[in-house]
Amino acid sequence: MNTLSVKSKAVKFVLLIGIMSFFADFTYEGSRGIIGPYFALLGASAFTVALITGFGEFLGYAWRLVSGSLADKTGKFWPITIFGYIVQMASVPLLALAGSWQMAAVLVILERFGRATRNPPRDVMLSHAAKEMGYGWAFGVHEALDQFGALFGPLLAAGILAWRGDYRLAFAMMLIPALVMLSLLAVARWTYPHPEDMDSTPNNIETKGLPRVFWLYLAGAILVAVGFADFPFMAYHFQKMSIVSTSMIPVFYAVAMGVSGVGSLLFGRLFDRYGLGILVPLTIFSALFAPLVFLGGFWAALVGIALWGLGMGVHESIIPAAVAIMVSVQRRGSAYGLFTAGYGIFWFLGSILIGLLYTVSLPLLIGFCLITEFAAIPFFLLAKRQIGSYLPK
Repeated sequence: MNTLSVKSKAVKFVLLIGIMSFFADFTYEGSRGIIGPYFALLGASAFTVALITGFGEFLGYAWRLVSGSLADKTGKFWPITIFGYIVQMASVPLLALAGSWQMAAVLVILERFGRATRNPPRDVMLSHAAKEMGYGWAFGVHEALDQFGALFGPLLAAGILAWRGDYRLAFAMMLIPALVMLSLLAVARWTYPHPEDMDSTPNNIETKGLPRVFWLYLAGAILVAVGFADFPFMAYHFQKMSIVSTSMIPVFYAVAMGVSGVGSLLFGRLFDRYGLGILVPLTIFSALFAPLVFLGGFWAALVGIALWGLGMGVHESIIPAAVAIMVSVQRRGSAYGLFTAGYGIFWFLGSILIGLLYTVSLPLLIGFCLITEFAAIPFFLLAKRQIGSYLPK
């Protein structure tokens, strides 16, 4: 197979997986945009919401240690990916049947478990195609499609709430994009049974452990995660303080996802050209979400949510791109699993702290978020230096 043919195949694979992710995010992000107020409606407290969503994120990242390692050891990238998607897509529409916040919590956690199962093996398959496109651009395109799905899902939820004010109907309607996504998954599996054939990178059988640059990068990402509030918790704050109406909360989430999608395209391309250095200004800008969201009124909160979305998109696209150039091919599944597990564990711990600080003092909460985010910058600079002059082509 000639180079042009391989590149064309790689581009088509990235686009297919991206469209698949569009409908996946349409489904589960549509639910996440309204889950905070839904928990409040079912009688959950602020701390309970922070604990549930934080634990969901914890599991949604910690389990990637297992799924990533399992994918590397077995080579069963497609079966693990398919199982994870089925669990995730089934959990969201079932929220329509939840009769208590406890039942809703189980389904939210199951959705995160499904996502954790499928992400590392899927990212490894994408990395094979990304070699031909440029890692930043390939993961940026994928993440953009992913996040545009996350834009339309919350808008549908907002429309249903504005029309009928019915949370259960909003969750039930997510069954449609879920079924479309699973159909596309079957097409992708049938059309590209061996994505690794697109990658000419040789295996390095002498590689042991993970390089120092990986650990530096992980340390920076962990600090970012600790100070990064989860959207359902911020939505809870909006409703409690009457900053944003119930029907507008999913619109805010859609704005965040739209910014995230555009940012993924732009900064994925910039990563291919300039490397990890672009994380420094992006970390500074995204950290400003905290004072705007927790101290501002409607418009300040909207700007804060947009900056929060920018941070989400950048880390979702640059993280897998950067790991792909730091780690040998045969260890990528484990590396993705370990990296995102560390990120999620500390996001969970940070969520608990943010939930507690919310009941004590908003200025303390904001200070905590800013300090931890800014503390990540030296680690990103050290990682950039460790990578040296190498940039993906």
